[in-house]
Amino acid sequence: MDAAPRLDRLYRLLPAIYRMRDAEQGYPLQALLRVMAEQVNVVEDDIGQLYENFFIETAADWAVPYVADLIGYRPVHATGAAGDTGSEQGRALNRVLVPRREVANVLRYRRRKGTLPLLEQLAGDIAGWPARAVEFYRLLAWNQHLNHLHLDRARTVDVRRMAALARLDGAGRASPFDRLAHTVEVRRVDSRYRQGRYNIPSVGVFLWRLKSYPVSLAPACCLEKPGPQCYSFSFLGQDAPLFSRPESSAGAISQRLRVPAAIGRLEFSRHPERFYGIGKSLLIWAEGWAGSDGKAPLPLDVIVVADLSGWRYTVPRGKVAIDPVLGRFAFPQRQLPKRGVRVSYHYGFSADMGGGEYRRTLFEPSARERVRHYTVRGSAGSDPADDTFQTIAAALAQWEKDSPADAVIELADSNVYVEPLAMHIASRQTLQLRAANRMRPAVRLLDYQTNRPDPLVVSLEPGACFTLDGVLVVGRPLRIEAGQADDAAETPAGTDCLAKVVIRHCTLVPGWGIGCDCEPMRPEEPSLELFNVQAALHIEHSILGTIHINEDEVGTDPIPVHISDSIVDATGSQLEALGAPGSVVAHALLTIRNSTVLGIVDVHAVVLAENTLFTGCLNVARRQLGCMRFCYVPPRCRTPRRYHCQPDLAVQAAKETVSDPLQQAALIVLEQERVRPRFDTERYGRPDYARLSEQCAAEIRRGAEDEAEIGAFHDLFQPQREANLRARLDEYIPVGCEVGMLFVN
Repeated sequence: MDAAPRLDRLYRLLPAIYRMRDAEQGYPLQALLRVMAEQVNVVEDDIGQLYENFFIETAADWAVPYVADLIGYRPVHATGAAGDTGSEQGRALNRVLVPRREVANVLRYRRRKGTLPLLEQLAGDIAGWPARAVEFYRLLAWNQHLNHLHLDRARTVDVRRMAALARLDGAGRASPFDRLAHTVEVRRVDSRYRQGRYNIPSVGVFLWRLKSYPVSLAPACCLEKPGPQCYSFSFLGQDAPLFSRPESSAGAISQRLRVPAAIGRLEFSRHPERFYGIGKSLLIWAEGWAGSDGKAPLPLDVIVVADLSGWRYTVPRGKVAIDPVLGRFAFPQRQLPKRGVRVSYHYGFSADMGGGEYRRTLFEPSARERVRHYTVRGSAGSDPADDTFQTIAAALAQWEKDSPADAVIELADSNVYVEPLAMHIASRQTLQLRAANRMRPAVRLLDYQTNRPDPLVVSLEPGACFTLDGVLVVGRPLRIEAGQADDAAETPAGTDCLAKVVIRHCTLVPGWGIGCDCEPMRPEEPSLELFNVQAALHIEHSILGTIHINEDEVGTDPIPVHISDSIVDATGSQLEALGAPGSVVAHALLTIRNSTVLGIVDVHAVVLAENTLFTGCLNVARRQLGCMRFCYVPPRCRTPRRYHCQPDLAVQAAKETVSDPLQQAALIVLEQERVRPRFDTERYGRPDYARLSEQCAAEIRRGAEDEAEIGAFHDLFQPQREANLRARLDEYIPVGCEVGMLFVN
């Protein structure tokens, strides 16, 4: 039922004569009955939800544990205590501790106990990770009688069978789809130290933690240095593996397509139809090349697979060579595309963070009713409607002409916009530059003028608000500065005059850009600059480089900086991630939660640091203000008071272990090195960027306040997922078998 009819449900019960008299007096009775009807609706909805709570599919999140208790479901105590139902983070934790899908299927699980497909379903329903279960006894080398051959058993290595060899990883270990025979290992598959695999009771559950994210109809990057025929799928130009698009409807023959894994050269060459095509993992458009009209992608018969690691492969005429391992493709040298190349592909990453084509919540810039929307669609070949613009600058020009109080400029495609941008937001005015849902537009800033810098400039008057949502910025920084509309006017006192900057689900590429090896182009340059602007800065679910705050400390209060669920990457632990050039500390009050900071932080004070990793030193001017809790900060840093932080707890435990001063000092050094965070990689552009390594200490991987990992991926609750799944696998494994969890990526 619509909102308005529901609010007037009591009013419509009145006789017509009373409604007529109420209309003559300006509807005071209707307003009163609407207030009463609103509370009636609340009670009615609550009663209706009580009935829905009888069913696991429709029950509220808080009711799921009660439904589970009715069927004898018991949560795993190793996953930690339940979260606070009053916060979104606590509710998300509870959904991980007691998965709704597992409760719905627990009776089915018990009937299928001991079967191999059940283990794969458990991984998906409990942890949300795609999985493949393998019985390793089938991969053992058996001596067979020549008169009784078993052709379904694994065979010894045949160097002429490249497909079988390609399924081995670099260490010669089995992949999830390996069919080669191996000798017996004595290590247990469920060992906490070093897992074995090939033994009679061993069952392995291979898990894929990385997600596959799409990029649709985006410009490819022409790598002019090796040659004009050389291209990269990523418009940033880095080498990154292409990932397959998971297909839930894939049959048993194509189980490989069910998981989001990197695509290999050999499997792509043997079955290109599984990965290339509409609705598949990748596509290429090249208008005017070999008779193509640009509206249809290049056909499958022109695609060849090659190793383009050195760009030495000679592409035959009329063909396009693709290297899925490096994310590269090439045209023939004498048959180049002349009207641009666009691609669709999938890449791997850990979470919904930074610019990406994932679903996110869109917020209006203001609670006021009239919000002007401007749509920008700059994709080549598109037919913009009368109310859309092809460039951001054109939309900004119309916005300046209309001068609305609240406005949204929405980028409705995944195009790369190469144009200089500058905007001035007046007092009490709001502007939101955002990507449409499931789009990943990019703004590429170039050196347009040699006599001055060319950042993306946003000038704010007091009380103005600017939001950047879902956009990727590369090439130059985002610069926020104070507006100069009326220098003679006095700035009013109070918090109402404070401007506001919100950066949500964005990527401000660290180092302005990256090379083929993901090394930053300008590692010491900032991605975000604030110049003499009294503004509150809010950063959420974003990836960005160094933040410079150039603020006049005389006569002004420190500006508030709020960072949550984000990565601040200075491209090096010895470089400054947050600070002020030329000053000891930035004139800012920092509040940071669930984030990873790769670099040094120098600020006036830290109001609160929670569940955050600092790989570089954290230095504050005022230690009396604020606190840190459940964080990691390197030793010998000037910080506010710390609670349950590392390596403080490890050092305290070392002091209690031994009493000899020399042994104690040596043990403290070892403990400090042991609990130091270790990442799979610290280079932006790689699939496992900023993810904690499996060799990282348990104090870091389960060091947050709710026993999740510390850092930007805290809200994935991976330790809870792992502990929950491990307990259920042990519960449903056949008697006499041992099960181990093996992470593929």
